[in-house]
Amino acid sequence: MSDLRHGGRLAGLDVVRGVALIGVCAMNYHGYLINRGGQRGDGWTTVLDPWTGPLSTRFAATFVVVAGIGISLLTTDARRTRHPNTVMARRLTLVRRGVLLLAGGLVLDWVWPGTILFFYGGYFLVSALLITLADRWLILIGAASALSATAIRWWVMVRSDGGHETAWLLYGEAEANHSPRDLVLDLAVRGTHPLLPWLAFLTIGMVLGRRLPLAGPARATWAFGGVLAVVFGFGLEQTLGVDLVLRSTDPFDWALPYTLTAGGTAVVAVIAISALADRWPTALATRALAVTGRSTLTLYVLHALVFNLVVDWLGWIEPGSIWNAFLLALAYWIVAVMLANAWASRHEHGPLEAAYRAFSG
Repeated sequence: MSDLRHGGRLAGLDVVRGVALIGVCAMNYHGYLINRGGQRGDGWTTVLDPWTGPLSTRFAATFVVVAGIGISLLTTDARRTRHPNTVMARRLTLVRRGVLLLAGGLVLDWVWPGTILFFYGGYFLVSALLITLADRWLILIGAASALSATAIRWWVMVRSDGGHETAWLLYGEAEANHSPRDLVLDLAVRGTHPLLPWLAFLTIGMVLGRRLPLAGPARATWAFGGVLAVVFGFGLEQTLGVDLVLRSTDPFDWALPYTLTAGGTAVVAVIAISALADRWPTALATRALAVTGRSTLTLYVLHALVFNLVVDWLGWIEPGSIWNAFLLALAYWIVAVMLANAWASRHEHGPLEAAYRAFSG
């Protein structure tokens, strides 16, 4: 990952964000149309299943890895100087961003249940405590997050087999009341992108971010490590002599093999996409996606509002074939890229990005 920058940003990472948001939109639209009666897919199209397919949550995991990279880049001065005032300033920035994303995520959740913004807020709050830790501690915390998620699943399985009630932990009540306990459990263990195990993706990104820009051999080493994690994760799924849930690579089982495969895939995606962006920095696609990647908060919120408008309010899109979802995602993304680039010709940041920075610094 070369030092290709725009306004102090690594442009390759913006391209990664732009590409990842394409996948997030497509998988989200597919899943939400299924919830409204659309087809889930069969045959080879099962690979596009938003809950069990091999692409499920991988785009979101890539976003979280990139978020970890961004946190390390933001806090470089605090980590290097260890000056108390600088460290505190960076911690407060992350806390403010976390609080804003938590609150914004709760609001967006009314129209887009399961939004990742709420969980992003949790990642930023936790990261405020981690920015000065050595790499080995970040690695240990990420590993503990992954193992804890698997351990919780094991505990639930054992308790359920013994006739004990466990739904309160992983699923909550039939009618969510958003009590403080529910919010904490949603954030930590039972939401769509909980800290256990998703904190592992964040810490991977934080460790990677401390090494940017990467030279060719280092880039190859990270890519190889990502591939190795994927192979090892799928190997565990096939060889572990334990209950299927504990060796599953399905996203919502939160087992260790899932975390390994999703994290490894995300690392490979970051390395490969940023390498292509660095190889062709002036290409139209690179420049357009980089600009789009600098407006992903705005475009993410907008994609939820557009879906509710054209599907729920206007009824222009029916929940039928899975291709309805992908055509809608494609149409949205073409327009979104055009709007983002038109906006960027006059403004440095997207609308929500500007407000976000004004509040959090």
